[in-house]
Amino acid sequence: MIQDSMIYGADTILIDLEDSVSVYEKDAARYLVKYALRTLDFGKSEVAVRINGMDTPYWRHDISMIIPERPDMIRLPKAESAGDVKTLDAAISDLEAASGIKVGTTKIMVSIESARGLKNAYDIAVASRRMVAIAIGGEDFTADLGVKKTREGNELLVARGELVLAARAAGVDAIDSVFSDVNDEVGFRMETEKAKAMGFTGKSVINPRQIPIVHDVFKPTCEEIEEALKIKEAIKEAESRGSGVISLNGKMVDKPIVKRAERTLELAEMLGLIKEVAAC
Repeated sequence: MIQDSMIYGADTILIDLEDSVSVYEKDAARYLVKYALRTLDFGKSEVAVRINGMDTPYWRHDISMIIPERPDMIRLPKAESAGDVKTLDAAISDLEAASGIKVGTTKIMVSIESARGLKNAYDIAVASRRMVAIAIGGEDFTADLGVKKTREGNELLVARGELVLAARAAGVDAIDSVFSDVNDEVGFRMETEKAKAMGFTGKSVINPRQIPIVHDVFKPTCEEIEEALKIKEAIKEAESRGSGVISLNGKMVDKPIVKRAERTLELAEMLGLIKEVAAC
């Protein structure tokens, strides 16, 4: 599965050493991941490794073997405090220095999977300069609450909102939880659209069939790109007049709208969509 993972076009490939690996297979899994990182070409995809939680004796062994192979990112599960992140950061720094890797190269992403972790989400998100994203682990979070995770996801509504706010305040990405029924594409699309509407910047998937749906939902539409381009032109026009007042179609364009337009164009350019607008 690791050998074929790069052919599906995922933005990030997450290789697991945690829950999907039996305690009897931890050592074997580390060696598998170590040599996969060393030998395989993952193409344009980022490569992240989910290590074991800091409440286990395994996480130090995980990073000791993995960091020298230069993964793009380490995902820390079950993060509950800023101290967890700071401890991981320091340990990664020592390993980078010992391996001849520039300190700070390896990024960190955390998964919030408990009520305690959620309440500390902002502090966790700003605990390290390595931090690039925080995610919500829906299955573990609902288990911590003592409720069942449903297709509708109402039991996670408050938690998702709080996580997005923490991520935005910290300036990192917010990644939504997985949708476990891989055969329910309608339900998956609905949940992905809801996540985007709430402010999430991405979504975890557990099956390659889910990747195109996430990309389709999160990529800017032709209409959004056209509007962003018009706002860009309106800004240029206002600047040429020496005016700080920007208007488009008789409506004022304020800073939040400009910021959203800039983000839309950034995504469109990244995905090569600018040229497609004329054909829409």
